[in-house]
Amino acid sequence: MPCATKTSVALPFLKMNGLGNDFVVFDRRETGFSPSVGFLRAIGNRKRGIGCDQIIVMLKPQSPDADVYMDIYNMDGSKVQACGNATRCVASLMFAELGRDNCVIQTVAGLLKSWLDPTGLIAVDFGEPRLDWNEIPLAREAGTLKAPVANGPLDGPCCVNMGNPHAVFFVPDVSGIPLSEVGPKLEHDPMFPERCNIEIAQILAPDRIRMRVWERGTGITDACGTGACATLVAAVRRNLSARRAAIVMDGGELIIEWRDDNHVILIGPADLSFRGEVAEDFGNDCCAA
Repeated sequence: MPCATKTSVALPFLKMNGLGNDFVVFDRRETGFSPSVGFLRAIGNRKRGIGCDQIIVMLKPQSPDADVYMDIYNMDGSKVQACGNATRCVASLMFAELGRDNCVIQTVAGLLKSWLDPTGLIAVDFGEPRLDWNEIPLAREAGTLKAPVANGPLDGPCCVNMGNPHAVFFVPDVSGIPLSEVGPKLEHDPMFPERCNIEIAQILAPDRIRMRVWERGTGITDACGTGACATLVAAVRRNLSARRAAIVMDGGELIIEWRDDNHVILIGPADLSFRGEVAEDFGNDCCAA
């Protein structure tokens, strides 16, 4: 028998992106929201859903020092600790709502201060990078400047945690690396118990780095904010770049600075693509118990 018809609540959403790294953003500060894996996967599906790299849920902050709480989910339904491009998107919404040029966004990874840069772009303070093996984390004690991880043409990444784990491989030419093949294998390498974001980076100049990224739980994306931060930190640790550089990704450029106070600052754009509504039970089996 067909499922019984029931009324479904329409959820408003915003489609936003930072350099092509795209998001579906739900503002659920008034009602709260715990999306099912089926809902998240359906939203992220680019053929049958809205399509995005990550789903963002804005909630009431848990800290009195924050203006908003942000939950981040990959298109496979897994939860993410941090996302630089999504943080700038949410910051742009809060600037408009609060009538200010600054805000504090709370995530699982902590409080992220954001402000309008003099260039008109949005800056986010991602705090201090975590560099010890157990902070990445790695499965066992090992150096993180050149970790014992390899696959195909890639070997010995510099590992950095920017609220989420990253492994940065430096290569002569990023275009020569089959990222779609090695990315998923490295993401699931046994050395990464929480999986890992994989970056391949090419030094173009002391203040300019070309980077491509395989994001855990998502795949190849046009840009990754925390990945850009990790790449700059890794390059400085390897004495390959200055402490401020442009990170050139498939979707465009971000400016990253590893300040003398050990904080990593991300600077870049945030764009609103369109507004819409989606059924609250989208992607859920109506006949499920």
